[in-house]
Amino acid sequence: MPKVGAEPKRRADVVNATLTCISKYGIDGMTLDKVAAQAGCSKGVVTYYYKNKDELTVEAFKSFMAYYGVKIEAEIEGGMPAGAMLEVALKHLLPPYGEDAGTSINVSQLDGIAEMRIPLDDQARLFVQFFSRAAVDPKLREIMSLSYAANLAGIARIFEHGDRTGELTAPDAHGAAYGLLAMVVGLSFFRVANVAPAAGGDNRSICEDYAKSFMKRP
Repeated sequence: MPKVGAEPKRRADVVNATLTCISKYGIDGMTLDKVAAQAGCSKGVVTYYYKNKDELTVEAFKSFMAYYGVKIEAEIEGGMPAGAMLEVALKHLLPPYGEDAGTSINVSQLDGIAEMRIPLDDQARLFVQFFSRAAVDPKLREIMSLSYAANLAGIARIFEHGDRTGELTAPDAHGAAYGLLAMVVGLSFFRVANVAPAAGGDNRSICEDYAKSFMKRP
C-alpha cells in the first residue's frame, strides 16, 4: 500500500507512466507491469489506484485531453487581444515543431503548469492511439466528445470577444471556432501520416492563415 500522503504524487506518476507506455507500445501493448516499471513502483501500487487496464486507459485519456485546456487557460490573461488568445490556443492545440526531444511526459499540475509537457512525437502517437480506440469504445468517445465541446466553446468565446471589440470579423463565432478546431484535428492526423503542405514547412501555418482571415485590416 502506498505511504500516507503520497497519493497525489503516486497517481500522477502512474498516469504519466501510462501515457509514456501507450506512446511506446500502443494501448494494446501497454500492460500494468510495464506501467509499474515505468513509474518506478510495484504493480500493487498501480492496481491500488486503478483496478484494471481499462480504468487506467480511461484516466490517461482524460488527463491527455485535459492537458491542452489547462495549458491554454493558464496563458490567456484578462485584457489580452483576441488575436493573441488565438495564438495561445493554436500554440498548444497544434504545437510548432520544436526541440523537445529527450523531455518526458508530465500531465500533472503538482509541480506547476509550466512543468506540464507532452513532447510533440508523443502527442502524435497518443493522438492516433486514443482516437482510433475511441471510435469503438463508448467511454473514450464520450471523453473525447466532452473535451472537444469544451474546446469549441472556449474558442468560440475568443471569436465572440474579438467580434465584440472590433478586432475580428466573426459574426458566426461558433462556425469560425468549429472550422478552426476541425482544421487542428485534420492537420494533427496529417502530421502523424507525414503529409506535408505543398510548400513544405510546418502545417500549422494553415491554421494561422485561417485565424488571420478573421482579422480586421486597417
